[in-house]
Amino acid sequence: MSAIYTSFTNAKKKGVKQLAILIDPEDFDPKNTLEFLNKIPKTTTHLFVGGSTATKFQTETIVNIFKQFSKLPVVLFPGDAKQITNKADALLFLSLFSGDNPEYLINQQVKAVKSLQESTMEVIPTAYLLIDGGARSAVERVSNTKPMAQNDIKKIIHTALAGQYSGKKLVYLEAGSGAKNRVSNQIILSVSKALNIPLIVGGGIRSAHELEEVFKMGADIVVIGTAFEQNIFVS
Repeated sequence: MSAIYTSFTNAKKKGVKQLAILIDPEDFDPKNTLEFLNKIPKTTTHLFVGGSTATKFQTETIVNIFKQFSKLPVVLFPGDAKQITNKADALLFLSLFSGDNPEYLINQQVKAVKSLQESTMEVIPTAYLLIDGGARSAVERVSNTKPMAQNDIKKIIHTALAGQYSGKKLVYLEAGSGAKNRVSNQIILSVSKALNIPLIVGGGIRSAHELEEVFKMGADIVVIGTAFEQNIFVS
């Protein structure tokens, strides 16, 4: 089945923008689930669950809770193979295209195969590009790779296209958790024009105005995490 990915592509064809809220299992208190669900935007279409250093137990606990209290699709956004749980609806099968560390380009993916073979979860191959957000992110620290400079737009476009040409079904531009600066309008616009597959953008988006601007630039799916965790999102 490919219900989640089909929803992404159908929305792109219709020009319908989608919003995912990212929950980091390490930072989320399950006791706050209902309060959290009540405060996220009504336009939210998906819940993403994952973090750079979360455990499988933490991830599975949060997935189960949101499956219990929400009808929104729950999509795994794993930091490594150990976080995979069959309890979610889908998995972003991430390859870190922006770095030169084979551990996060292919090795973690190989380690995940056994779990995925035994799973009924939808798997969505995703090219993940870490873009410099002005602060050292958890992804940079854990993967031991450097983010791509925001002014190197040509390289970012070519890297995103390399993901598409390699058969990835999504491209994810990420400024990193706690980013001071989100991915620039010029990058989003340029990459979205180059791609034929859905584009996800996340990191450093703190207001409804910025959210709409990112959508306007061509993002098909926007992911917001830290701004809701820290109650700093401005509607």
